[in-house]
Amino acid sequence: MHLQNTTYTPIAANCTVDTSYRFTFYKTSYSMIFIFGVVSNCIALKRFCRMPQAFTSTAVYMANLAAADIFFVISLPLRIYYHHNKASIYNRTRDWSPGVAFCQLTFTLKYISLYGGIFFLVCIGVDRYFAVVHPLVQHLRKVHTARLLSVGIWCLVLALSLALPFLYSAASQRHKSCLLDPSSKRHRALILAALGLVLIAYLLPALLLLFSYCSVLRVLRRLPRRRKIRHRRTLTVIYWVLVVFFLCFTPYHLNLLGYTLTQVGLVQSCGLAKVTKVLHPIVLSLASTNCCLNPLIYYFSSSLMHKEATVSRGSASQ
Repeated sequence: MHLQNTTYTPIAANCTVDTSYRFTFYKTSYSMIFIFGVVSNCIALKRFCRMPQAFTSTAVYMANLAAADIFFVISLPLRIYYHHNKASIYNRTRDWSPGVAFCQLTFTLKYISLYGGIFFLVCIGVDRYFAVVHPLVQHLRKVHTARLLSVGIWCLVLALSLALPFLYSAASQRHKSCLLDPSSKRHRALILAALGLVLIAYLLPALLLLFSYCSVLRVLRRLPRRRKIRHRRTLTVIYWVLVVFFLCFTPYHLNLLGYTLTQVGLVQSCGLAKVTKVLHPIVLSLASTNCCLNPLIYYFSSSLMHKEATVSRGSASQ
């Protein structure tokens, strides 16, 4: 999300900071993420194709998480193209203005991946919660249930991913559809509405994920040492999901909160405005590395999914 420096309640005129580095930084980081994202997710899809026929609920959520990553990888060339052209404008070597359709498509693909990744990481956490804390409640872990829930999540993600670009477009500058204009009360309200949706889409899954995994860890801590060893893979998956979720998404959303509030003038802090503006490209790129780190979760959970699939086939044959 790009905001103009002019705000409804202006920050001091001398509160500026040079962020020209962002064009080269974005192009470099997105190019690296694109390469690693393509390679790692192709390997992940290859592993899914080799999975046993008796798919498990965990495998369903993993497959959907991989699909969300692919959406993001697809969007990266568009974003690299955008920042390449913005750099040309900044250096006054050419004129270029992205159209509404370009901005809508780029933002939509970005949010499909970002919040698809968040929601399906939470699904993996809740799935582990029922597997460990309530193992007798098996109907919530059936493959059919997981597929229905996945369809519902995709509908929610698509609705959110289409709503956010619509709000941004309504609050954008005339003839500059990728830049938000917080210079009027109406535009400021639209920007804050988009910020509210973004924060809710992060905070609720974060709380649910923490509850699920804290409950799982509490149960596993009570087990005898011999049984704890059997759940080593479950613990590894838990730790990796927590690391990926909070490392990638928390800095981005915290910085976005401060960045937006200073740009629309609700928080009058020149220092915060400078820091969040400088950090914005860094935390956004960090959030984007999610698509490269998720395949590590697939790797650590592959034996777990294979074991559950074997148990599922054994139960079905009885």
